[in-house]
Amino acid sequence: MQVIERHKPRGHFRKIIGKNYYILKRKWLWITASQNFANQRTPEILPFSHIQHQSLLLRPLKDVEMQLQHNKITNLRLATAKINNIVIKPGETFSVWKLIGKPSAKKGYLNGLVLQNGQISKGIGGGLCQLGNLIYWMALHTPLTIKERYRHSYDVFPDVNRTIPFACGATLSYNYIDLQLQNNTSSEFQINVSVGDEYLHGEIRSNAPVEMKYKVFETDHCFKQQYWGGYTRHNRIWKRIYSLENVVMAEELVSENHAIMMYNPLLTN
Repeated sequence: MQVIERHKPRGHFRKIIGKNYYILKRKWLWITASQNFANQRTPEILPFSHIQHQSLLLRPLKDVEMQLQHNKITNLRLATAKINNIVIKPGETFSVWKLIGKPSAKKGYLNGLVLQNGQISKGIGGGLCQLGNLIYWMALHTPLTIKERYRHSYDVFPDVNRTIPFACGATLSYNYIDLQLQNNTSSEFQINVSVGDEYLHGEIRSNAPVEMKYKVFETDHCFKQQYWGGYTRHNRIWKRIYSLENVVMAEELVSENHAIMMYNPLLTN
């Protein structure tokens, strides 16, 4: 059985000092890094679509103020405006935080839902993880390389209308918990994201015809009770690559996931 240790809470000042250290460290890397970050946005839509996806904006979540989700929509509109139509040229790296910048009240961001050590809280710019989830899921269906990605080590809510496997998301926290995609191909890719009335919409397009198809799936999904009494959730995420003639070209393990559950998996109806 996979043994997962219960996370130990950190002191308030340690968390503040640690967070600021990593923020400054990431800013220094931005200044000194030799890599080229994608920063060109163009209204011209590239001709070939690799994938489209959408996620529901408002979901019923137990013990969560609905206003925080409405605020999230405002935050998503501000953030997508910085990312929509960004073109990732060959050799460039797409970084969510490099493009969005630090969310602040001065920029119009509102208090939204944030998760800290498995606990529900609120913070300026909360809810942007939904954007990270969308972009990450789409990127898995393209030749783009996932250079940096993090996910929550807690499973906070039971599945509600889940359409993709568990642990296929990407959490975000300015600026060191980032989502970065690297373009190691000879084609240009474009990320298009927008906020609709009910859904957050996304699409990845390119200037070259689609040559492969992708299937992302899970195996070994299970719940386990740990020695300290709590439950954990586990699975493996795989990516299978097909030719346009449906011939399997390759299969790779994307991630192996272990999360502490913040609810009882044996809930009755």
